Amino acid sequence: MELKELGATGVQLPEIGLGTWQYRGGFEPLRRGISLGAFLIDTAEMYGTEDVVGEAVKGKRQEVFIATKVSGNHLRYDQVLRAAEDSLKKLGTDYIDLYQIHWPDPSVPIRETMRAMEALVDTGKVKFIGVSNFYVKNLKEAQACMTKYQIVSNQVKYSLLNRGIEEDTLAYCQENNITVIAYSPLDKGGLTLKPVLRNRAALNVLQKVALETGKTVAQVALNWCISKPNVIAIPKSDKVERVVENCQASGWRLSPRQVETLDRAFR
Repeated sequence: MELKELGATGVQLPEIGLGTWQYRGGFEPLRRGISLGAFLIDTAEMYGTEDVVGEAVKGKRQEVFIATKVSGNHLRYDQVLRAAEDSLKKLGTDYIDLYQIHWPDPSVPIRETMRAMEALVDTGKVKFIGVSNFYVKNLKEAQACMTKYQIVSNQVKYSLLNRGIEEDTLAYCQENNITVIAYSPLDKGGLTLKPVLRNRAALNVLQKVALETGKTVAQVALNWCISKPNVIAIPKSDKVERVVENCQASGWRLSPRQVETLDRAFR
């Protein structure tokens, strides 16, 4: 498993982590992922999976980097603190490695939210602060409110089929040492289930690249994603064998020509 730095923190994370949105696989697939080097597990207050993540990391807490999120509906100062406490209990840990704002709420002053996030770092309950579903405008506003710490990550939807962040968010994060955590990097099966993919020509290109590399379509799609600087991916799978397949998307690289070919096909 190849590693990438989280922001400018010096902390190294696996470029393939484990997502748990709509996860129903129990703790075994997560433990298998950890054993393969995918020691980043992402969850959230609203996912309802913090308890299974806590079960999966029992006896392994020091080996695992846990990322979770406060709901965008709980961004008042006291709400953030309460949400963090609830997450800590469900996860069975006394600290969260990366605490993220799940989505911005324009009705709550971002300064109030960021003040609570920084307070959690001050008390040692959170190590690093991240955001999710933030565009450049949101990022700039949040960064301007920080007095002690940095925003180290932005979790956003990114895949061959969802490339909206390439308009400006991806470049901004890369230029400002903000790690992009790509969720739904396989588009919930849209890149691996033939009937779902609308662009048949693009699917043919993806399959051709998979044949060239000797990898699966999913592994190629994930490798395309993590070939971008500052980008790591967190695919979700309920099955051990699929977790193994996803983890094997790391440790090799598509050629520049193959990346360009995929870029054009899915433009």
